[in-house]
Amino acid sequence: MSDKEIICPLPGIFYRSPAPDQPNYKSPGDTIAPGDVIGLVEVMKSFHEIKAEVAGEIDDFLIENESPVNAGQPIVRLK
Repeated sequence: MSDKEIICPLPGIFYRSPAPDQPNYKSPGDTIAPGDVIGLVEVMKSFHEIKAEVAGEIDDFLIENESPVNAGQPIVRLK
């Protein structure tokens, strides 16, 4: 298990894809680089991209798609 995580910067609803009929931005096993979009957080009908700040491989998403998330909550664990 890694101690690297991607932390949500703001509270809202977490989405793994840009639209319901679109594929997920990233999935477990994907390699990411700083600046890669891994999901969206909706706050009062406004969508904010969540970007990786570190490189790594996604181990798991800690928040389910379309679930509430709090600021400071880990949303992705990296290998």
